[in-house]
Amino acid sequence: MTRAPSALLRRTLGYALLGTALVGLAACGGRDRPRTELAAAQLNTIGVNAYLWRAALETVSFAPLLQTDSAGGVIVTDWYANPANPGERVKLTITILDQDLRADALRVAASRQVNEGGNWVEAPVQAATVQKLEDIILTKARDLRRQALAS
Repeated sequence: MTRAPSALLRRTLGYALLGTALVGLAACGGRDRPRTELAAAQLNTIGVNAYLWRAALETVSFAPLLQTDSAGGVIVTDWYANPANPGERVKLTITILDQDLRADALRVAASRQVNEGGNWVEAPVQAATVQKLEDIILTKARDLRRQALAS
């Protein structure tokens, strides 16, 4: 009868060790995937988030570029007049503020002028216009990230 408790004790300890090993292995496997996605969300070989940078450049590709600084995350366009409306022109400044792909890592500022009697006069820019540009850039950046993760 003294052997039965010893066998029971060994079996219980065996199950405990097996359970501990399985928990340890499960924890190890879980660490790799978030690191991969975090690295993809922070792709920044140019100083700022590369997905936001590329998306911003693609979004403003209709306008001539005046200044770009990939290390500082600044894109400034020159004045652009839509051929369908030559009496109005816009100038955009896009700033990428962080290395993460996040909505608050992007700032868009727009200036607008209208031609009155041959002179360019400052005019207000609707807040919805700036918000729409930010949304377009963020959507493109997320799409670029998804494409990179899929390949």
